[in-house]
Amino acid sequence: MNNLKKQYNENITANLMKKLDVDNVLDVPGLEKVVINVGVGKGLKDKEYLNAVEQTLTKITGQKPVATKARKSISNFKIREGNIVGYKVTLRRGRMWDFIEKLIKVTLPRVRDFRGISKKGIDEQGNLSIGFSEYIAFPEIDQDEVKVTHGLEINIKTTAEDFKEGEALFEELGFPFKKQENK
Repeated sequence: MNNLKKQYNENITANLMKKLDVDNVLDVPGLEKVVINVGVGKGLKDKEYLNAVEQTLTKITGQKPVATKARKSISNFKIREGNIVGYKVTLRRGRMWDFIEKLIKVTLPRVRDFRGISKKGIDEQGNLSIGFSEYIAFPEIDQDEVKVTHGLEINIKTTAEDFKEGEALFEELGFPFKKQENK
């Protein structure tokens, strides 16, 4: 069991019960899964670009990504049915907790000009979406080996029922939010 999961079970759950005025431990919001997405828009036909995206996602998550394919053809975007339009990885349980801990403690502080995550990234169901314009901030990536840079999106699905519960959960977990931001 990793540190963040242990901390969640021992301290964060009790703090959230007080903060949200909840009597039952099972009503406390928790993490369900983390989905990391990469769209390959500009490198749709480039096999090297597709391989680079797949390899970087594998390095970052420690899990082989799934190729997402186009469901129908769109002539304006030069997409044919069955073309690979992106890659995604879904993390659950231990790998999810390890990834969240790495994201909070290592990756976000390494992002250039980082001033905090916007609370606008939390939706009405209490889930958080974070976008990265470059994946170089992740510690597994050696900057000397980078040939192609691309962005990625991280979606964190919770069991929270609304924005308030999701916000409380992410603050207790230690996510660095921007100070004094108007919602």
